[in-house]
Amino acid sequence: MTLPTVAVVICAYTQQRWGDLQAAVESAKRQPEATEVIVVIDHEPELLLRAAARWPELSVVANAEERGLSGARNTGVALAASDVVAFLDDDAAADPDWLVHLVEALDLPDVVGVGGRATPSWPDATGAGPFPDELLWIVGCSYTGLPTAAGDVRNVIGSSMAFRRDVLLAAGGFRSGIGRVGNQPLGCEETELCIRIAQMRPESRIRYEPRSNVSHRVSPDRVSMRYVRRRSYYEGISKAVLSRRVGARDSLSSEGTYLTRVLPGALLRELGALGRGGGVRALAIVTSVVATVTGYAVGRTLGTVVVRTPATAPARERVTA
Repeated sequence: MTLPTVAVVICAYTQQRWGDLQAAVESAKRQPEATEVIVVIDHEPELLLRAAARWPELSVVANAEERGLSGARNTGVALAASDVVAFLDDDAAADPDWLVHLVEALDLPDVVGVGGRATPSWPDATGAGPFPDELLWIVGCSYTGLPTAAGDVRNVIGSSMAFRRDVLLAAGGFRSGIGRVGNQPLGCEETELCIRIAQMRPESRIRYEPRSNVSHRVSPDRVSMRYVRRRSYYEGISKAVLSRRVGARDSLSSEGTYLTRVLPGALLRELGALGRGGGVRALAIVTSVVATVTGYAVGRTLGTVVVRTPATAPARERVTA
């Protein structure tokens, strides 16, 4: 069997994560299966110069598309010369066997994309904050409600994923107007891509492989109830954008079980742990649900809007639905 060539793409947008970016890139370089590592800098000239000087042996390039994670990822895909393109967040460090498990999953029949597990690395001073395991998606990590064993899924988590490059190109890559731009906590760009691939190629499979793990650092500013509220609100906005683009049935197919079974069970558990941190975690669950539903309603009602997280967002931000 001929092993596929693999490009690892890491996108970065701020010098504030320089230490994290170095850890991410070095962890990618240590993967035996990686035939190329590409660092894409999202419209930050000083960071581009700094990264190019730090890794002269790698492809360090500027985002050639509009600002945002989707455009940066597309830039990496276009530059890659490999059969497979894997994506690693700039604040995630891959385990030594991270990539081999992704590549092995892609060798299964009809599998065109695969995602791994993301384990949170909490700030030492604050710990996990208000997060029960069911809300770890808020900090970009694997959460209770996902499969516990390898299997087919609707979509992957963006911090650790890989796709066949020809499929990415045929699908048109990641779409702009959805997903993170700078520190604006939108998401769902990888979900939209996975759904679009499935609609284009119904026989294709997206796989979850929990043996493939990354350590995803959680910055201190994200361990607060304020961030729970803000991130959840923008997740609702993102889901509204997603449902407009690919249809509500596909875009919400996994969320129904999560909302009606996983979260109510978590809420009851935490209410039974009052006095042992359960009250704070129960409040986080309720806050997240209310903020997400509010964001979804705003996105669905107003379409292309200028939105603001109530009492949390420092400035107005445009979201295109």
